[in-house]
Amino acid sequence: MSQRFMTRREMLKLMTVGGGAAVLAACGTAPAAQEPTSAPAVVSETGSTVNLTYWGSYSGGLGEAETALVEKFNGSQDEIVVEYQFQGSYEDTAQKFTAGLQADTIPEVVLLSDVWWFTFYVAGAISPLDDLAAQTGLDLTDFEPVLLNEGNRQGVNYWIPFGRSTPLFYYNKDIWAEAGLEDRAPANWAEFIEWAPQLVQKEGDTMTRAAFVHPNSASYIAWLFQGVTWQFGGQYSLDDFTMTMTDENTLRGAQFYQDTANSLGWALLASDISQEFLGGTAASMMASTGGLRSISETASFEVGVGFLPEETYFGCPTGGAGLAIPSSIPDEKKLAAMQYITYVTNPENAGFWARETGYMPTRISAKQLPEMVQFFEENPNFKTAVDQLPKTRAQDAARVYVRNGDQIIGKGLERIVVNNEAPATVFAEINDELTKAAEPILEDLKAIEG
Repeated sequence: MSQRFMTRREMLKLMTVGGGAAVLAACGTAPAAQEPTSAPAVVSETGSTVNLTYWGSYSGGLGEAETALVEKFNGSQDEIVVEYQFQGSYEDTAQKFTAGLQADTIPEVVLLSDVWWFTFYVAGAISPLDDLAAQTGLDLTDFEPVLLNEGNRQGVNYWIPFGRSTPLFYYNKDIWAEAGLEDRAPANWAEFIEWAPQLVQKEGDTMTRAAFVHPNSASYIAWLFQGVTWQFGGQYSLDDFTMTMTDENTLRGAQFYQDTANSLGWALLASDISQEFLGGTAASMMASTGGLRSISETASFEVGVGFLPEETYFGCPTGGAGLAIPSSIPDEKKLAAMQYITYVTNPENAGFWARETGYMPTRISAKQLPEMVQFFEENPNFKTAVDQLPKTRAQDAARVYVRNGDQIIGKGLERIVVNNEAPATVFAEINDELTKAAEPILEDLKAIEG
């Protein structure tokens, strides 16, 4: 059963009762400073330590890489000890953080996805970070602007980029070669429409291998379709939360998605697209760059990746997660938590994280490190997302700012792709649902931002 998320007023009331009402005061951006390689003093007594809990969402190889960063940090100094606690998916972590706020049992550092950090910002549950960054020497000017700016409200940063991603176009090079196709991703959807029939396999009327696989709503179809809406000239919403799901170009994108699985008949929809791709039942997919290492190491074939296909325009959204600090924890813990964030996002560790996972290096200078230059030369697939980043943009408010917007849009896309319902009818309903869901967000923003 899904958990109801508290309104801003409910969360503020609970945090006040718990002894730490959220502070939403603005603070200026700190001047750039050289980042320390070890923690500055954050404890008042020699020999004492600050113990922190970090709630994260990465498991498998990603979890191993994150655990390694925690261990590196703990070994780099003797004043702060971080304990990493895996909470489940991004949604699981957000739900547990909400429950923790109610019970006054929260971590000092929390990983929040692109669709969740804003909910906690609006509720006053996460801290402004600029002053803390100045104290620990975190150089905010060295982060990729398109990634950092997403966690910024009214000139103040609340969310530091960490596991940031974009979708890539993944393809099975063996199947490509078997079909006689060039070893590259399609330049545009029109080209892929020509290629797709050569990638499909059937036994009678049953498609045993699809040319392409879409995820379902639980696996972020709304994130991947975000880029497609832009490719067709549409969008989910305007910056002022005016919904544009019924825009003719947004509907063109939805019609294309429907056609791929129905009239064109070369795509399928699955709960685990990586499983379909790795199992050979789908020749290609759009998926996060964050899974690149795992997919590449697991595949029994050579994996190819490329930019997303174009249509009228190029469109690719940013995604992934960042690090936040709860607003109701003691100041000493906040400073220690920011020291941890400063360490794990420094250029060297940003490079380590990118090499071990496939996520993008969030720091500009990380790309110039000798070990990253060599890594990209030896592993060009890992550089694809970095090269694509200048062409990406932050997602529309309807998905990342409206509570449950991702699932509202995703469920609509399932109706279009799987049930073959008319896009205009479905998206008209979705437009109304998103508009109603945005109303309390607009009220909250007016209260805290004016």
